[in-house]
Order: sequence, then C-alpha cells, then structure tokens
Amino acid sequence: MAKINKFIFWTPRILIILFALFLAIFSLDIFEGNYGFWGTIGGLFIHNLPSLILLISLIISWKRDLIGAIIFMSLGVLCIIGVIVALSMSSRGLTNPIWIIGSVVTLFIGFLFLAGWKQKKK
Repeated sequence: MAKINKFIFWTPRILIILFALFLAIFSLDIFEGNYGFWGTIGGLFIHNLPSLILLISLIISWKRDLIGAIIFMSLGVLCIIGVIVALSMSSRGLTNPIWIIGSVVTLFIGFLFLAGWKQKKK
C-alpha cells in the first residue's frame, strides 16, 4: 500500500471517529437537567443517536469503500435537506450550524471513501 493509499484509507475513518466524539460532547448537557436516572439514560441515548449512526455506518463500511461512499454521501445529502427544511420553516432564517458542519463533513468523508474505492479499483 503506497503512502497516498494509507492516507486515503485512514483519513475518512479517523474523521468519522472524531466527528462522532464531537457530536457526543453535545450530549453532556443532559446532566444539567433534573431528569432522574431513567430520564438521563433516555436523554443520553437520544442525544447520542447521531454518533451511534455514524459509528454503525463506519463499521459497515470499514472494508467496503464504495458502501462507505454511498452511506456518507447519503448522510451528507440528508443533512443538507435538513438545513434547507429548517431554513424554510424558521421565521428568523437561522439554523443550527452543526447541521451545516455535519453535511460538509459527511460529504467530504463520502468523497474520501469514493477516492479510496477508485484507487482499489485500479
């Protein structure tokens, strides 16, 4: 495996793990509320669903770059649709910037998986 191949292989996988950890940080605000034990557990689960979806997608696409490209490009497009819907429904015209960051990151990761698949194909 050449140096560029290692870069293209590891970069999307590391980015997914870092992005999932970044999203998981936002779940820590559940501890500010007074929800009780089961309310806190439920809140942590709901807040960490995006991170879990990313990690499950990573497990599925770890050795299958084309599947990773399809999954993460689809997630990026879904995030873009979410931003458009949120902007159209908001009277202030603002949306949560994490959706914009998420769409850019997941699309970039999808393109890296696609580049890895094309290199393997050669």
